[in-house]
Amino acid sequence: MAIVDIDAKIPNNVDLAGDRRLQRALEQWQPRFVRWWEELGPSVFQRNPVYLRTAVDVGREGWAHFGHVEMPDYRWGVFLAEPEPDRRIAFGDHKGLPAWQEVPGEYRSDLRRLLVVQGDTEPASVEQQRHLGLTAPSLYDLRNLFQVNVEEGRHLWAMVYLLHRYFGRDGRDEADAMLERHSGDPDNPRILGAFNEETPDWLSFFMFTYFTDRDGKYQLASLRESAFDPLSRTCDFMLKEEAHHMFVGATGVGRVVARTVELMRLHDTDDVHPHGGINLDVLQKYLNFHYSVSLDLFGAETSTNAANYFAAGLKGRFQEERRNDDHQLKTVTRMVPEMTDAGIGEREVTQLQALNETLRDDYREDCTKGLERWNRTLRDHGVDVELTLPHVGFNRRVGTFRGYHVSPDGRPVDEATWQARATHWLPTDADRAHVRSLMVGVTEPGRMAGWVAPPASGIQGQPVDFDYVKI
Repeated sequence: MAIVDIDAKIPNNVDLAGDRRLQRALEQWQPRFVRWWEELGPSVFQRNPVYLRTAVDVGREGWAHFGHVEMPDYRWGVFLAEPEPDRRIAFGDHKGLPAWQEVPGEYRSDLRRLLVVQGDTEPASVEQQRHLGLTAPSLYDLRNLFQVNVEEGRHLWAMVYLLHRYFGRDGRDEADAMLERHSGDPDNPRILGAFNEETPDWLSFFMFTYFTDRDGKYQLASLRESAFDPLSRTCDFMLKEEAHHMFVGATGVGRVVARTVELMRLHDTDDVHPHGGINLDVLQKYLNFHYSVSLDLFGAETSTNAANYFAAGLKGRFQEERRNDDHQLKTVTRMVPEMTDAGIGEREVTQLQALNETLRDDYREDCTKGLERWNRTLRDHGVDVELTLPHVGFNRRVGTFRGYHVSPDGRPVDEATWQARATHWLPTDADRAHVRSLMVGVTEPGRMAGWVAPPASGIQGQPVDFDYVKI
């Protein structure tokens, strides 16, 4: 069992003290990270004590400490899950061989690329959410925002450790570059498009943490299967923290739905905008946008890169070892969507070619669970409206649907129809302006903004009106 050095300058369970060169390199990177955090992390309340969860171990019980801390003093650390004895590679051409403890030379470039792309998303989301603290609907929500932010920062540390430890000068340069790219920067943007979009309001934040962080769950779970054991163990622990981020999104959207229904009943109207709420059709538009942008993060329906990563053992499928097949996928086939001028069809490809689409299918199934809960709230209050996931081809910029227009219910439409109907399907300037108009910060313990219902319970047994951020 790895020993946790919680009092080290960089808390860790990877024996940094036993590798002085690596320790010095990371301690030299640390001030750059803190400077980035202070300049591009949360724009307010940096020196206010926040009731945060800090990783202190990796065991199933008692792995985190809760307490008030000022964010620049947060104890970002490097934690890998406990190793699995005699772990074997579960898929690909090396199936059955011992998992790697070092990087095979022939896969060095591909592994580094996977780490950089994953690592780049972590600080990107912090930058996207930088100004949300100004308009938090409650101290409870403000604390949750900051919890997501500091853990995305720790996830950056997780990737930076692997780059420094296993990739030498190239890895150090890549770690530096992740603090030089910035979300939305026209000259040096983040690698993936979704992480250059703005997160201008709290409804967008709730949708982002539900849909885009859920993509993160599936990407991390795929890397969790990697034959490179340090990466597998890193992602295993990251998934433990990632669960809270999706909880923030699922309960956040659910609380908006609950408040909208409450205002509809209170004022006997479907239009709650005059009463400080968010109409259900606007919620559907935001859902359509964030879901479709997140679908693009999985890539094209077929991918040579994904197939090569799988065959090499670098990146598996979600819950790879639970799947009942040969885990090599060279002869088994499946259908994938295909969009042409003739309409939406399908084509048959090998499962190996279709790994992105398989992961997207798993993601879509998972996304429906939240909608079921939100729609249950609508049904329980007699509201004859249902929130739905749009068709997989709706508003896509990557893959077979790129360059085509598809309606939310899956009908191909021409350019003129799209232009005429897009305002019914995606948020308009007026929709966004209304949502922004509701974004007024609430900093009195226990109070909530009028557009969102209170949570069912507080954090870690604390009451909802707890002083989550000391202002």
